[in-house]
Amino acid sequence: MNIQDLALHTDKYEINMMYAHWINGTMNDHAVFEAYFRKLPFGNGYAVFAGLQRIVEYIQNLRFSEDDIQYLAEQEEQYDPAFLQMLREIRFNGNLYSVQEGEIVFPNEPLLRVEGTILETQLVETALLNFLNYQTLIATKASRIVRVAAGDGLLEFGSRRAQEADAAVWGARAAYIAGFDATSNMLAGKWFGIPTKGTHAHSWVQGHDSEEESFMKYANALPDQVALLVDTYDTLEKGIPNAIKTAHMLERKGKRMQSIRIDSGDLAYLSKKAREQLDKAGLDYVKIVVSNDLDEHLIFNLKAQGAKVDTWGVGTRLITAEDQPSLGGVYKLVAREKNGELIPVIKISGNQEKITTPGKKEVYRLVSQTTGKAISDYITLANEKDVLTRNRIELFDPVQLDTNRFAENFKAIPLLHPIIVNGALVYDLPDLEQIRSFHREQLELFEPELLRLLNPEIYQVYLSPKTWQLKRDMIREYKKEVQLERV
Repeated sequence: MNIQDLALHTDKYEINMMYAHWINGTMNDHAVFEAYFRKLPFGNGYAVFAGLQRIVEYIQNLRFSEDDIQYLAEQEEQYDPAFLQMLREIRFNGNLYSVQEGEIVFPNEPLLRVEGTILETQLVETALLNFLNYQTLIATKASRIVRVAAGDGLLEFGSRRAQEADAAVWGARAAYIAGFDATSNMLAGKWFGIPTKGTHAHSWVQGHDSEEESFMKYANALPDQVALLVDTYDTLEKGIPNAIKTAHMLERKGKRMQSIRIDSGDLAYLSKKAREQLDKAGLDYVKIVVSNDLDEHLIFNLKAQGAKVDTWGVGTRLITAEDQPSLGGVYKLVAREKNGELIPVIKISGNQEKITTPGKKEVYRLVSQTTGKAISDYITLANEKDVLTRNRIELFDPVQLDTNRFAENFKAIPLLHPIIVNGALVYDLPDLEQIRSFHREQLELFEPELLRLLNPEIYQVYLSPKTWQLKRDMIREYKKEVQLERV
């Protein structure tokens, strides 16, 4: 799909609301939306933000084609032709603020802030959530795997099990941000400069009269990139001995085999026996790669069993985020124009965690001046700038509004950065290596208890007193109105 054909990558109700604003003459009223998620995925202690590059590309290329207009003209709503003509000319001329890709993020804090006319801010909702939710989910899953692998090689092998091509390519990018070393997807390699790796399929072995013949021919064809899949028939009795013969053949030519890969069976047992056979044959330099429905839990267990693995090939359970296939990020209106001014708005819910925090906001990371570690994240109203200069501040829980504490001796780091201002890109998008490096640096800000796989510590996100007061006042005002209606 061409990135320039994504204007209709939106829900129908967005178009219907845009039309209703156009009919009622409010289409140029300004609005502020914020995107965030309510709950961390996988029981993890943190999430890894990803997707900004695609969001920027989408916004910069946002326009309705003639085919799009024709399709809308055929809808049962029978939109006014003048509305459709207006859509031909629509461009995103608003503002986008975002955390940086690779940033460590937490529930209920704005990851994106979108400002502009109600038409343009409404139109981009679906696509922004689609890109943010998927890529952040996969980057978070990949980060969990990276931490468990603890320095071992990691290959992303998920393309054939991903939910379509976009998921395969952008999922590979998200995994690379979080610390994977390479991908099997050649398009991801081409687009993003991710290193590509691969062995051969079982069909290569099956397509020859013997496994030994298949290995020899493969090695002759690619003598500098020999990685042999050894479990087509019998890993220990045939596969590895045939790989050893091939490696010795390469040595006689002054070459070295890179690795063997095991894709089935008892991976812990087979990897240990494989290491023994390779070392006995003088091939201690040959690496062992394993695959077969791996995830962080299985890798953790295999390492606990003493598996002799150098590199892990992770596919299905990473690219599909099998144990939690959705992040659940939301995009909420926090301010709207009334009588020429922006006023805060709130969404009330019977579920306390779904009550939104009103007003246009900023997010800061409070870092201890003593330890250099993050203390908490802090949400303020956008016009509160004194957090950057104060030495002691009061913190309120965004859900339990009566809970508060204090922070002092900290440095406040702004997390939301201007990306697009008045429709123009003002942010230099970093390359993928810079994003990977940034992600590694951000992990160093947090205590290991927060980053651990099981039962991580809870990192708090707090509200400033003014933000807390605004939220409490608007909740009370709503309850007062409800009581008056009942009288």
